[in-house]
Amino acid sequence: MISLRKLTTQPDAQLRNLGWDWMLGQDTLPYLTNEVVTVTPAEADAYYEAANELFEMFVAAGQHVIDENRFAELGIPANLIELITLTWNDDRHIHLYGRFDLAGGVGGDSSIKLIEFNADTATCLPETAVVQHAHLLANGLDESHQFNSLFETLTGQFEELLALNPDLQPTLLLSAIRDVPEDDANVALLGEAAREAGFDIELDFVDNVDFSAGEGIFWQNPKNGEFEKLDFWFKLVPWESIAEDEPELLQILTEIVRKRLAVVLNPAYTLLFQSKYILKILWELYPNHPLLLETDTKPLVGKSCVEKVLFGREGANTRILNPDGSERQTTDGDYGGYPKIYQEYVEFPKDAAGNAYQAGVFYAGEACGLGFRKGGFILDNTAGFVGHIIE
Repeated sequence: MISLRKLTTQPDAQLRNLGWDWMLGQDTLPYLTNEVVTVTPAEADAYYEAANELFEMFVAAGQHVIDENRFAELGIPANLIELITLTWNDDRHIHLYGRFDLAGGVGGDSSIKLIEFNADTATCLPETAVVQHAHLLANGLDESHQFNSLFETLTGQFEELLALNPDLQPTLLLSAIRDVPEDDANVALLGEAAREAGFDIELDFVDNVDFSAGEGIFWQNPKNGEFEKLDFWFKLVPWESIAEDEPELLQILTEIVRKRLAVVLNPAYTLLFQSKYILKILWELYPNHPLLLETDTKPLVGKSCVEKVLFGREGANTRILNPDGSERQTTDGDYGGYPKIYQEYVEFPKDAAGNAYQAGVFYAGEACGLGFRKGGFILDNTAGFVGHIIE
């Protein structure tokens, strides 16, 4: 059973002291609970090791997909394959960050299991990197009581980007979709890490960005009306959405990357990791691996399983099936048209009130931050964020 500890002082003052007062009033604070999950040092180490091992397995699985030309099975749009292989084969296009969602690992359940890898457009960055850290400080504790070097590690990733791309200018535009405050907070945090690494950054919505296959990526500076070229672009927009909804833009981005006019983050090959079909590939390559759950394209005979769409997000279009195939629980969503996979069902650790907890471990070149989402059988966009304390 999950053990919780109350940290009664909210982190508002600490956020201001850290220079993160821009977060106050965002939708990251209201759903931060006063309770945090207690994690032992051994459990924190196990999460760190699991995420590092899983990333190596994902890289091997991605190489397998490319070598065996299994893109279609993963649901990868055909117009993305060229850009995926282009970025995969060029080490200058590093995977900036992602978040592993894991079952187990805490509260007496030592068997950590991969649920999925949010590799392309993972959120919960401000909550994990800053809010739970400030929560510790507000209650007289320090960073030694938390598995959380997320901000520093992201900064290191941006430094690595600069080192790998000396032919490009250190200019970075970070973009999200308009009218999604949570995305704005995530992009702002990435921008702060990039600034510390030495980038000149700009923040603007995707619809304000201009793209030219022959010249690169541009942004109109509202201060002087001039169009400025940016050599790095981070977009909190899913690659499959660009491929399906903006095929002309994808063609332009492919040319921009090929001609070294800009680096786009996360790189296109990240979609190999994002597709939930990769869970089946992993099971093929590493059958019965202790970190994996059996996954197939049809319901698992005699086992409870979770039906997931290949590119679903935030728990949408998910069904939990009983061993006899009957439905235990389901969620609606906008992704029902995608193909489905079936992953063995595993219980999440629970607290005394019956709430389920899913661990999220961020990976940015290495495992670097732990947080928990709290909810019911299916963790959707109503789930809350819960910090942790190591003791």
